[in-house]
Amino acid sequence: MRGVALLLTAAALLLGSAAGQARLAPAGVSDAAILDEGFPKSLDEYGFFADAPRQLPASGVVPYELKTPLFSDGADKLRFLYLPTGAVAETQGEGLLRFPVGSAIVKTFAFGMGDERRLIETRVLLHRAEGWVALPYRWNEEQTEARLALAGARVEVTTPAGETISYRVPNKNQCKACHSVDGEVLPIGPKARNLSEDWLTALHNRGIVDAVPAGAGTMPDWGESDDTPALARAYLDVNCAHCHRPGGGASNSGLDLTWEQDDPFALGVAKPPVAAGRGAGGLLVSIEPGEPDKSILVHRMNSAEPGVAMPELGRATIDVEAVRVMREWIAGLQG
Repeated sequence: MRGVALLLTAAALLLGSAAGQARLAPAGVSDAAILDEGFPKSLDEYGFFADAPRQLPASGVVPYELKTPLFSDGADKLRFLYLPTGAVAETQGEGLLRFPVGSAIVKTFAFGMGDERRLIETRVLLHRAEGWVALPYRWNEEQTEARLALAGARVEVTTPAGETISYRVPNKNQCKACHSVDGEVLPIGPKARNLSEDWLTALHNRGIVDAVPAGAGTMPDWGESDDTPALARAYLDVNCAHCHRPGGGASNSGLDLTWEQDDPFALGVAKPPVAAGRGAGGLLVSIEPGEPDKSILVHRMNSAEPGVAMPELGRATIDVEAVRVMREWIAGLQG
């Protein structure tokens, strides 16, 4: 079952080898690198990994997965959380966990499997006293080190679908654009609804998470669930709602694509676009119930053309499976 291996890995990291053993103290993680002013030049300076090229986390750094992940041209993503010793993450219902100052969220993007795996970048979110800071680190060709890439980068990669693309490592401002709500940088992924309930329970039992809220793990497992409406809504929440929500970068669109939104018009049903540019493709509404081919949402998801494609950042290819799910969901909507 998906997630079982992850749960066992997390349990091993958290519990140690002896029953009742105290929570492991971080070995090698630099709290100063997380908290101090300035930007470390190398990923190694944080100490998040016991073996960074193999993506083996240091003690106290916990791997996690999302039930419905963000699509990034098919990149494999290796995700990790770090909390200072003795700190506790607070749950806020099924939404985003509240992480204490000194926490870090780490995500590595890779293409290929096994010996052919190639690490492209590692992004870190650091919770400092003044707020969250987002930084990108690019891996070198030798796969020995990731260096700070404030200006971003372009890297040629081959996707799992066999497409050769110019993959974009975002610059610091682009990181901030996607993670900004009401001008404040915030994490996107680790919401209780999009995390395994078993994984949250394991962390709660060790005192790392304060509770396992009702609604934890309610989002579907992408690739395993056949619940089309839930898959469509989860995809929109994860891939689109960080901008299309109140306070988000695209709040002026009037769309609110968050999981908890239940107003069809706010989701785009029979809603005309605020500005009907070429991205609309001559179509009249974001979602035309029963008519995916007349829906701007499908038109933009099914394009890789700059200025048309949505999301604007984070992908250069079309998520064919997501388009299929979205078409099926819209086809089943009643006007």
